[in-house]
Amino acid sequence: MEIDRADGRSPNQLRPLACSRSVLHRAHGSASWAQGETKVFAAVYGPKAGTKKNENPEKASIEVTWKPNTGQIGQVEKGYEMILKRTLESICIRSIYPNTTTSVIVQVVHDDGALLPCAINAACAALVDAGIPLRHLAVAICCSVADNSCIILDPTKQEEEKAKAFAYLVFPNTNISVLPEGSSQGGSEPMAHGIITSVTQGAMSVDDYLRCLERGRATSERLSEFLRKNIEPKSTSEASKAG
Repeated sequence: MEIDRADGRSPNQLRPLACSRSVLHRAHGSASWAQGETKVFAAVYGPKAGTKKNENPEKASIEVTWKPNTGQIGQVEKGYEMILKRTLESICIRSIYPNTTTSVIVQVVHDDGALLPCAINAACAALVDAGIPLRHLAVAICCSVADNSCIILDPTKQEEEKAKAFAYLVFPNTNISVLPEGSSQGGSEPMAHGIITSVTQGAMSVDDYLRCLERGRATSERLSEFLRKNIEPKSTSEASKAG
């Protein structure tokens, strides 16, 4: 089924993408990510010695701070912090710098839909910029389900509000592993057909979810290619900033 979108896009069409690295000079790594009018900055500090209470000192720890564009942080933002933390922990090779903490700060500039996927994409690019060792890159996308069961990619905020359900999906890009120079540790867990993170909201049938997965996985290839073009010059030529 087709649906008319206010901005004229087809159901499978992404909004214009933009990504920049090293946008914040005082951070160890930083990046901005925009999809349409949604824009997010991510800054990485560390690794710094020590982990917080209840964290495993035999592994590197990731802490995430979410800063909304206006107002105080609420339950939704705290949920975003937890999802982002778990997602980043799954792609970072945490055995390389044990008993350290890397801080990731996400600053929302403008929210016009698909905010969490944009934040995940920005954070991934910022980790690369900081030289944090990653098992693989990750790309995130939002798929919404309209009332007529049409699957819509990369919805705007208005489309999210009208949707009967939507899913935030994070897929691995196993073509690139980002490691410090000379490191022999790599990604030993193949995830070519896997999914890193899946968060749904609203009433979604199993068939709708499977269609979102199929559409999202196909789109992740385009996002991966875009991300590679923005990180390859530094990730393949620079020594690690970390440590």
